[in-house]
Amino acid sequence: MANGTAYAPPEVAYPLGTGHQIDMYLYFLRHGEADWPNWKKSDDERPLTKRGKKEMHEVAKFLARIKARPALIVTSPLPRASQTAEIAAEHLKVKYQTDKLLAPGFGLNHLKRLFEKYPEKSLMVVGHEPSFTDTISALTGATLKLSKAGVALVDVDLSSRNGKLLWLLPPKIMKK
Repeated sequence: MANGTAYAPPEVAYPLGTGHQIDMYLYFLRHGEADWPNWKKSDDERPLTKRGKKEMHEVAKFLARIKARPALIVTSPLPRASQTAEIAAEHLKVKYQTDKLLAPGFGLNHLKRLFEKYPEKSLMVVGHEPSFTDTISALTGATLKLSKAGVALVDVDLSSRNGKLLWLLPPKIMKK
């Protein structure tokens, strides 16, 4: 976010002005709140709460305002993640699709298959913890925690499978 720039299209040089070309922008969006205290069904079936949906709309509006431009959103098949992806897609005006690769347990070992299936220069993935925090940490070496409805942007070097954490935003920062 150097010089006030929150986002630079993939074909533009690295935002910090180093001349480094972007291989891929990879947005990690964690699903919104899905805590149902008296939930009796499988954990895999939990949908977003009313508050979770509202918060996701705020996050998605913020991402649209800063001109986040994923070419595609790929989501875990679990309801709370697919509902999150649907809200993000609506505000970012981009298509989304479901892929079981992003189900709980997603990790660094799944990235190669993900990149092969979706060769876009800018991709948003929607999924779960602790998978996303672990994957971002493995890519970047950063110590972090991705909160519910939080977003991280990683510049990924596809040849080395290493990345640079460009930003990490909790939902409270993205609210009006």
